[in-house]
Amino acid sequence: MTDGEQRYDGEEEAPLWGYAALTTTFATGVGLFAVLARRRGVRLPEGVPPWDMALLGAATFKASRLLSKDKVTSFIRAPFTRRERDSEANEVMDVSRGSGLRRAVGDLVSCPFCTSAWVAGGLVGTYATAPRAARLVCAGLTAVTVADWLQYAWSLTEQKAEG
Repeated sequence: MTDGEQRYDGEEEAPLWGYAALTTTFATGVGLFAVLARRRGVRLPEGVPPWDMALLGAATFKASRLLSKDKVTSFIRAPFTRRERDSEANEVMDVSRGSGLRRAVGDLVSCPFCTSAWVAGGLVGTYATAPRAARLVCAGLTAVTVADWLQYAWSLTEQKAEG
């Protein structure tokens, strides 16, 4: 075992210290945002309307997939992952490499579920400080999500029509 890794699940070495560093970084970012927002007098919304929640959710989904699975964004993941295989819909399957913090970051950037917490944090922070800008960004990402679904529907319709 290398420094900072422990047997956690009995089968492989988990970079627990790396995960702790990432969690601390995320929590520190949230804390700094809260402090800065308060000092600047940012008035946080009382609530989030359902339409905005849907936009934030769809945008978080799409941005997370773009960051963790898209071929074009592989340059972001490359220092921490290696390509295992191509997947469906022009996505890729990357696996983390290395050990310690490098592997922990690889686990983060290759997992859309993991990445979504970070993306949501950024989008919610933007929504709290600049709601119009956040809605615009979220609308763009949501449009891409809808376009993806329409591409799948078109491909399925085309396949059925061709028999």
